[in-house]
Amino acid sequence: MTSAISPPASFAQSPPLIPRDTLLGNPERANPHIAPDGKRLAWLAPDEHEILQVWVRTVGQHDARVVTADKRRGIQSYGWAFDSKTILYAQDAAGDENFHLFAVDLDSHNIRDLTPWEGVRSGVVASSPKFPGRILVALNLRNRKLMDVYRIDLRTGAVELDTQNPGDVAGWLADDDLIVRAATVTTPDGGTELRIRDSAAGPWRTLMKAAMEDNLAALDLSLDGQSIFLSSSIGTDTARLVRHEIASGMETVVAHSDDADLSDAMIQPTRHVVQAAAFDPGRMHWTVVDPSVQADFDAIAKITTGDFTVVDRDLADHTWLVSFVSDRAPARYYSWDRAARKATFLFSTQPKLDDAPLAAMKPVEFAARDGMKINGYLTLPVGAPPKNLPLVLAVHGGPWARDSWGFNPYIQLLANRGYAVLQINFRGSTGFGKKYLHAGDRQWGLKMQSDLSDGVKWAVDQAIADPKRVAIFGGSYGGYAALAGAAFTPELYRCAVDECGPSNLFTLLESFPPYWEVARSLFFTRVGNPGDPKDKELLTAASPLFSADKIKIPMLIGQGANDPRVKQAEAEQIVDAIARHHGSAAYVLYADEGHGFVRPENRLDFTARMEKFLADNLGGRYEPMKGDSIPGATAKLRVVGASPPTHQN
Repeated sequence: MTSAISPPASFAQSPPLIPRDTLLGNPERANPHIAPDGKRLAWLAPDEHEILQVWVRTVGQHDARVVTADKRRGIQSYGWAFDSKTILYAQDAAGDENFHLFAVDLDSHNIRDLTPWEGVRSGVVASSPKFPGRILVALNLRNRKLMDVYRIDLRTGAVELDTQNPGDVAGWLADDDLIVRAATVTTPDGGTELRIRDSAAGPWRTLMKAAMEDNLAALDLSLDGQSIFLSSSIGTDTARLVRHEIASGMETVVAHSDDADLSDAMIQPTRHVVQAAAFDPGRMHWTVVDPSVQADFDAIAKITTGDFTVVDRDLADHTWLVSFVSDRAPARYYSWDRAARKATFLFSTQPKLDDAPLAAMKPVEFAARDGMKINGYLTLPVGAPPKNLPLVLAVHGGPWARDSWGFNPYIQLLANRGYAVLQINFRGSTGFGKKYLHAGDRQWGLKMQSDLSDGVKWAVDQAIADPKRVAIFGGSYGGYAALAGAAFTPELYRCAVDECGPSNLFTLLESFPPYWEVARSLFFTRVGNPGDPKDKELLTAASPLFSADKIKIPMLIGQGANDPRVKQAEAEQIVDAIARHHGSAAYVLYADEGHGFVRPENRLDFTARMEKFLADNLGGRYEPMKGDSIPGATAKLRVVGASPPTHQN
């Protein structure tokens, strides 16, 4: 075990500790949505028991009331039905990701589970203002591996099979008449096939195919149903927004960037025309396509600092809800009156942070050892000289995802505790073109991992990081990267923190939830096929479990007992292996969590342990945790070897 490091004297000039609960607890308010008729506003906020619920008030009135009654996990996702009197929200059981769809009738106050089947996952496919009392929902009710489309009546709760999955469809798209018209298939070679039909009774046919290296996603159908809007990288490196004529196959590029993939498309919900497209090479920017919204975008950009997104609008298109994201402020929401060209501030998600000493996030880039340009973000602690700092390498999940500029509570907490924080969009990350993405194919533990190592070397060479005080931290794929860093390059890191990361790629790929079956080929082509003898050596070498004897640095490992993606066994087996090889680890299991920690008590509990763990090993600051756990958390701690304690009385 390495000895604990004392905090440097320079911390005396550091800003005060930002309370952990202020950064990572429940927001005061979040995620507003306006009713389609524009008369009511909804948002998420804690109730008197500190559980996130949906609240609703009449626009212009002070009659806010809570309309849901979740008992434990809190509501994370919700929206309005087009009847403007029904709230729809999703909820699973203790993190199992078998989401049920609930409907709240605001007139009767009745809450109904629209999909009450045990072990069945639901997801809204489509709704339409033409049919305000109906929705289309994907359910794996008939076959747990396949998502069929069902039609649900919001008034009666009646559920009727609408479109049956033939066995390989991963996603569906419906038109304004609630007719399922398009289907997306992941092919056995990892490519994409887009199928189309002209009517509910019409036969399916292949509209187009994309090879494994191309991105192809269906976004929306035109109002007349004769065209489909796509995100496509066919014939180019970056994904463009394309209008594809279904009959002729003719394509028109609506918006594109040579520097980044399409990251968002603003499509008018009743006219079904593209109004703007977003691209994010390092900071998000919008390309306005529809001249009718140019004045809106120009004026909204002047409301405040940061990057904005229109998150909702009423059916009349009179009122928009706009969010602003900044690196040094939590999300802020405004109501935008299009006729008056007037913005009204709604709320900040965490107003207690308005005057907090938050740190700036700067885009950076460096050359990997093979010359490939890698980009990311660097956050330095406020008030500290930017030299020879303890460094936390924070690795994003996915891995087919990315880090983006903006407010990140974990990054801010680490910076406030005295660490430089480096986020790297390693090869295999999305958003930067297909060459960047597919440079990560079959590179788990190899070039994807060496990009992280090269990022640490860059920070050391720039004299930003103290090479003797570097930690690696992440969740999901980031957790895997933390385990891989500890197992493959233990000399680079002083300690590592893994949250729900896989340790054995064979067991990971064999234990995915059944509804991932139709996309399994994507993992086989991009990671490796455990059923192919040629891939055995690749997957073995990339699995930290089989190199656990090399893990000599302290580890902190967190896991949800109900995780359907990365099973509890992934954590248990690496902890057992570390114990066998006389390493040290603190392992925390949360009985009521899945893939990531949703309940604030558990999230704060693991973060408190991480703060103390990093302070013991890197010398940063921490906010002590009173007692052995945060009240209400379901933490079960196992310590192997000589790992330092992860709490402080």
